Amino acid sequence: MNALLIVIIVLNIIVSFKGFEDTAFFRKYEFHIGSIRAGEQIRMVSSGFLHADISHLAFNMLTLYFFAPVVYGYLGDFSFGLIYVGSLVFGSLLTLFFHENDYSYRAIGASGAVTGVLYSAILLQPDMNLFLFFIPIPIPAYIFGIGYLLYSIYGMKAKRDNIGHTAHFGGAIGGYLITLVKEPHLFTDNLGMVILLAIPIVLLFVLAKLGKL
Repeated sequence: MNALLIVIIVLNIIVSFKGFEDTAFFRKYEFHIGSIRAGEQIRMVSSGFLHADISHLAFNMLTLYFFAPVVYGYLGDFSFGLIYVGSLVFGSLLTLFFHENDYSYRAIGASGAVTGVLYSAILLQPDMNLFLFFIPIPIPAYIFGIGYLLYSIYGMKAKRDNIGHTAHFGGAIGGYLITLVKEPHLFTDNLGMVILLAIPIVLLFVLAKLGKL
């Protein structure tokens, strides 16, 4: 396994388990609009290494494990790291934008960074297939990616947890844009997938504009 990927996964595990055991630590570093607007910007990054529970952590790390090799295989370690961190930051910025006046809003999770890597991988290798535990046939990775964001819209509307659903979209935008900037030939080589992956992102802003979120 790639050394940088190991470091990222281990860091997520260490910080998340610390948060599981230490409520004060969890509260200090989670994404919280009121605290961020009071000057605690570290939360915009630290919250990306905290998780709600083991299943949340496992899902994010497994998704990262499956898609990261495509990104660093095509672009190298530096660009993979840039996409991971950039997507995390994009996710936090979009969350801050959408919830800037909701001072009690809280969120955690690496989902923004992971979704950015997912979107990058699909752009780079659009013919990928996935085998999911509960589906006995392979499904195209782009279906999984788009479905993941559509589920995130549901999560944003339902507001039943403190998982960073809005960050999924910010992360997707980050991974999408950074990959296209670094690999502009994708606009000609893979224009259909470039457009397809933009659909749920556009849908998010349309729903927000209509006041449906």
